[in-house]
Amino acid sequence: QVHLVESGGGLVQAGGSLRLSCAASGRTSSMYAMGWFRQAPGKEREFVAAIRWGGASTLYADSVKGRFTISRENAKNTLYLQMNSLKPEDTAVYYCAAGSRWSVRESDFGFWGQGTQVTVSS
Repeated sequence: QVHLVESGGGLVQAGGSLRLSCAASGRTSSMYAMGWFRQAPGKEREFVAAIRWGGASTLYADSVKGRFTISRENAKNTLYLQMNSLKPEDTAVYYCAAGSRWSVRESDFGFWGQGTQVTVSS
């Protein structure tokens, strides 16, 4: 079992920045990849970014490429999402997830955090 806790959400003006963190505990040795997903009001949850836990490979949704950066600090079992040039359409609940395969599919991530709200005002 892997336990994930997100933090760092909040309210920011368009063009601003936020950094989300996700602290992992439990059987972290079973994690192959970690990712960020988001769900806006009235919409389905969507992939944002992913990173291999033991390597440098990353994946990003087209909507966030060049603005968001995913990173991890293995020694602290912590995942980050640096979000720059934020837009109102980035408003959503952001979820941290851990999985045992390299994927962008929600179904391939077996462990999820509770989510953190990000609101971008125009």
